[in-house]
Amino acid sequence: MKTRKALVVLSGGQDSTTCLFWAIDRFGKENVSAIGFDYGQRHKLELECAEKIAKKAGVKYEVAETPIINKLSANSLTRSDIPVEETKPEGAPPNTFVEGRNMLFLTYAAIYAKTHGITDLVTGVCETDFSGYPDCRDIFVKSLNVTLNLAMDYNFVIHTPLMWITKAQTWELADRLGVLDIIKNETLTCYNGIAGDGCGHCPACTLRRRGYEEYMEMKKCTK
Repeated sequence: MKTRKALVVLSGGQDSTTCLFWAIDRFGKENVSAIGFDYGQRHKLELECAEKIAKKAGVKYEVAETPIINKLSANSLTRSDIPVEETKPEGAPPNTFVEGRNMLFLTYAAIYAKTHGITDLVTGVCETDFSGYPDCRDIFVKSLNVTLNLAMDYNFVIHTPLMWITKAQTWELADRLGVLDIIKNETLTCYNGIAGDGCGHCPACTLRRRGYEEYMEMKKCTK
């Protein structure tokens, strides 16, 4: 049987890093590689975090430049003159939503994967604890999976290990994989570009901290 290889879309944040170690556990380190994207994001530190984490994990990591996203989408993650909204507007995604980002990232990842004989793509999108981003939904991922297979005549499988779990359960998964400290201290989730525990008040930090506190309380109760 042919060995399956996996490519992880790795941003250096909590979710994608947890998925990296999930992929290593599932496919074996020798069969896992990772890709990141430089799309003109305000905080390039996330790519540095991703590179260090991949090196520590012992997997190959490459960064692809995709600046077109920055030119086409006006949002607070690519524009320094747009402040990060700390509350979600009624009936619309927050201004941290980068239009088409996950669609493009997975498409670029699929192109890279096919040319390297990789069939399995892994992404950290999540519908349970998402921020109102339409491209984090399960229906979108399944639709894109079919489209990529048809467009490239190739049997990709897109894995979303976090799709139906909460942030507390994501912390639990990291702990089970033995990488809780790496996720807590070495990833960058913060919309204001601060690694580890972050700024503490942007939506990403609030969600991350609440999930961590919930998991720590769950863990304490089970002892």
